Order: sequence, then structure tokens, then C-alpha cells
Amino acid sequence: MKLIIGSDHGGFNLKEKLIEHLKLKGYDIDDEGTYTPDSCDYPVIAQKVCSKVLENNSNLGILVCGTGLGMSIYANKVKGIRAAHCTDTFSARLTKQHNNSNVLCLGERITGVGLAMDIVDEWLNASFEGGRHQKRVDMINKLDMERND
Repeated sequence: MKLIIGSDHGGFNLKEKLIEHLKLKGYDIDDEGTYTPDSCDYPVIAQKVCSKVLENNSNLGILVCGTGLGMSIYANKVKGIRAAHCTDTFSARLTKQHNNSNVLCLGERITGVGLAMDIVDEWLNASFEGGRHQKRVDMINKLDMERND
């Protein structure tokens, strides 16, 4: 599994800290930018990350902006992406277990570094439970297939 990570300027500092944290844990990281704290457009970064996540079903993505909301809105417009904006570990765990989320969205301005690391760890350590949840994920996937481009 490869972790694809990206941020806009509002999430740059948290992204850099998460990369350090994840590399220490042995994860293979693909940083899709931004590479400076200069202003940039979050949809450009979100598209890069989502495209790489979809290249291989085992890839997972992490998107960071000021609140996590803009990244989440954009990512959920991409067919095949199930993004979750999380501010606590319980939601992070359940979005993987019940929704099989493949992108985690965080906000640097609303979530402290230590909590963000815990959220990421909880999300990465959780597994999709399938069963009754598979039916619901299938419904989401069906809606994706029915949408016009």
C-alpha cells in the first residue's frame, strides 16, 4: 500500500509533520504537494491525490487544508473516492470500518498535530468490515456509476 498525501497552503505545515510521522512508521509516502506555504488552489492538489489513489485500489490518500472541508468536498466529487473529514479517532476508525473510506481529510487550523497523528494512525489501522456495510458501499459505488461526467 502506498499513501498519497497532499495539502494546500493552509494545510502545508500539518502535511509536513504527518509525512515525518508516517515515514517513521515505515509507510511508503507519495507527496503530491504543495511544497511551499505559498497560496495555491486546493482542487488541483485534491485531484492529483485522488487520481493516484484510484490508480491502485490498495492506495490510500490523505488531504489537508485549513479546515479539511474544501478538500473533502472536492474529493467526494471524484468517482470512486470515499473521503471522510475527521476531527476525532472514533470517526476515523468507523469511516474505514463501515464506509471503506479511501481518503482521509484533515484541517490544520482546527486539529492539533498530536490529535491529527492519532486520527491518521486510527484510520490506517482500521479495516473495512464488509458484511452489512458492503451493501451500503455498493450503493455509493452505484451512484458514482450513474452520475454523468
